[in-house]
Amino acid sequence: MGQFASMIVAAGKVTRAYADRLLAGISPAQFARRPGAGPGALIQCNHPAWAYGHLAIYPARIAAMVGLDGAPLAAPAGFEDLFRDGTECRDDPKSGGAAAIYPAMPVITEAFFRTHDALFAALDKLDDARLLEPVTDEKAKTRWPLVGGRVIFMCNNHLMVHLGQVSTWRRCMGLPAA
Repeated sequence: MGQFASMIVAAGKVTRAYADRLLAGISPAQFARRPGAGPGALIQCNHPAWAYGHLAIYPARIAAMVGLDGAPLAAPAGFEDLFRDGTECRDDPKSGGAAAIYPAMPVITEAFFRTHDALFAALDKLDDARLLEPVTDEKAKTRWPLVGGRVIFMCNNHLMVHLGQVSTWRRCMGLPAA
């Protein structure tokens, strides 16, 4: 295990613990709901179902970035179509029930925690040399010249952006800070 990987994993685990705390007090019925009363008054923010589902699709991609097999870290079938970048976060009054837009809360949260736990276990064994290699993806290397910088962003910054959305959603729904 390399020192860089160890630091990335340590920070990622702190973020993962925050993700766990954010779920306190959220009922399955409200997990995929937008705040507000009636369709015209909905506050346009991402609800936890979308945020956790979106984040669950990235561990496999991050594993691939560092040359690891992403298949064991894959989110469930259908998650890509629902949660990939650019998809709309929709209010789901049926939230986890019949004719629901999104899978049930336990399906989404299990996918999030399973994929991130597996990612952190895999990254913890990674050698520093891999993280110091140049990024080969033309679009990504304009932001992150080294693989490690891209992995840091995806394991921490990207997570915190979307978990911050959940924190805001909690306040809109009348829930206390995590």
